[in-house]
Amino acid sequence: MPILTLGAQAYAAIGTGASYNIVSAIGGGGGGGGSSAADTPRSGPPGKDEVRETTDAFFGAWEKGRAAEAASYTNNAQDAGALLAAYGEEARIGRVDITPGAPRGATVPFTVKATVSADGASKPLRYTSTLTVVRGQTTGRALVDWEPSVVHPDLKDGDSLVTGESAQPPIEAVDRDGTVLTREKYPSLGPVLDTLRQKYGDKAGGSPAVELSIRHATDEADTPLLTLAEGEPGKLRTTLSAGVQAAAEKAVKDFPESSVVALKPSTGEVLAVANNRGDGFNAAFQGQVAPGSTMKIITAAMLIDNGVTSMNGPAPCTDTAVWKSQTFKNLTGMEPNEGATLANSFLRSCNTAFIKLIDEEPVDDASLTREAQERFGLGRDDWKTGIASFDGSVPASGGPDRAANAIGQGQVQMNPLNMAAGRAGYLVRWRVTTAKGPGGYVQSLVFPSSVGTESPVLVRFVFEAGPDGPPVADMDRITRGIRSTADQTSGGGVGSSIGPTG
Repeated sequence: MPILTLGAQAYAAIGTGASYNIVSAIGGGGGGGGSSAADTPRSGPPGKDEVRETTDAFFGAWEKGRAAEAASYTNNAQDAGALLAAYGEEARIGRVDITPGAPRGATVPFTVKATVSADGASKPLRYTSTLTVVRGQTTGRALVDWEPSVVHPDLKDGDSLVTGESAQPPIEAVDRDGTVLTREKYPSLGPVLDTLRQKYGDKAGGSPAVELSIRHATDEADTPLLTLAEGEPGKLRTTLSAGVQAAAEKAVKDFPESSVVALKPSTGEVLAVANNRGDGFNAAFQGQVAPGSTMKIITAAMLIDNGVTSMNGPAPCTDTAVWKSQTFKNLTGMEPNEGATLANSFLRSCNTAFIKLIDEEPVDDASLTREAQERFGLGRDDWKTGIASFDGSVPASGGPDRAANAIGQGQVQMNPLNMAAGRAGYLVRWRVTTAKGPGGYVQSLVFPSSVGTESPVLVRFVFEAGPDGPPVADMDRITRGIRSTADQTSGGGVGSSIGPTG
């Protein structure tokens, strides 16, 4: 997305922190640990007294800013020492006061109160975290099981705490109607807002703030924790809709590991993105998982575009289908239908119907790849979302994966953004035969209105077949030219990106 001085030297408060200082003084300044060196090495889980003694000593050294000593009470002194030293130096955190809560076995919750100081400004800092005391594998000592989250609950491996001028000026992100978007009101947008700030902060016209932030080991944007001096935020307008975002947040709230993307169909603009995850990963945009039966939208289009069948053409739904020695089945309890059409098998999500058709000419190993790229815009690595996103992957596959890909398994990788953005509308065309005369071509075209409520627009075509009828290509030409009466451009209309699916 200057070396500063502490406002005051770290100290332990009398009262809530006093017991740590006493234990530390008895143990000496070299990290004597929670167990006496004269004790015979112990085994088994640490006892209640060992948990108390170890945490008291660890907290006491941490409060005093003695990073090396505090680290000696952990099972990873090197990593712990580096992060604890940076706590007072790079992060400028002092006046540390730690209050432990009631232990739960060997796990101890605690509250940290401290002061962050930089450039003549100071702010109080308060947060809660936990630690667990374990038995040292070689020494038998009771030690703090080291994790970066011991120092701050949001820290992960490789992260560090820093205080200073922000890498990028802050932004005030607003939705399409000017409503301010904040992580407090829309929690899913937290990582998105951090990324937008990292990418556009210096272009939005703001000035840097002085902040305590988490600096990540990856390319991920810094995560601000506390602002000491406000910068001037630059306004950044987005395509998001506050109302739709609120609905998306509500939709994922009760479903762990879920993600939602909402788009404006007529333009492809992102209206909302929401994730319910503990790791902050934007799976809605960057996830790479097998899409399952939603892939049948693309497979059905591929079969129709290659002339294998039509929406009303045959697509028998059998109990099983074998491809390259691998047997595929349907959902348990699905009744077979040997006379099913593609429309019927699609409606029931019959796996075997699709797999039995993928060996028909002219379909080959790359047909699904071409359909995904050319008709749906997937897997071309050319999407411009403004933040990091994965554009889907439908690799050309042989062997059993050719069949598995067709039903959204195998090597196909997608995310909610891909599946939401895969199509601008729907077009079905079929040939009608009559008892007399040449028959004709019938086409139904549906797409969202580009103005007003965006309600669906339905356009039906009927062309006479035979030498006296207009060429079928005229249906495509008319489709591409459809546009709003307010659109005075000379380019293609709203139907320009919609291709036949039947």
